[in-house]
Amino acid sequence: MSTAPYPLLPLIQAEEAEAVEPCCPPLNERPLTAEEAERTAKMFKALGDPVRLRLFSAVASHEGGEACVCDISDVGVSQPTVSHHLKKLKEAGLLSSERRGTWVYYRVEPAVLAAMSLVLTRAATA
Repeated sequence: MSTAPYPLLPLIQAEEAEAVEPCCPPLNERPLTAEEAERTAKMFKALGDPVRLRLFSAVASHEGGEACVCDISDVGVSQPTVSHHLKKLKEAGLLSSERRGTWVYYRVEPAVLAAMSLVLTRAATA
């Protein structure tokens, strides 16, 4: 067990990508290690694209905490482009997915939102 003053969160398994641990200390607690900075930058870089941010927001705010790709694909780009952006969000560990019949359902793991929020909110309020 770690003695870190921030809560440790579980690993998020992203298909076709290495496991991403979505946690690091708040930015004002101590300097990030190289590994923590790499992990955190990967998540924020994935959200740096407006289409990806809209898709992430659509999934995160969807009723029930998950969304069928058929419900979130109206973001002004073609379906193959939507699929590309969803794949990038999954590779960054921000989304997980499950195929049900012909549709794929996406969800944001609560640990991801909690970790990203923790990184920024403690820094902003300190």
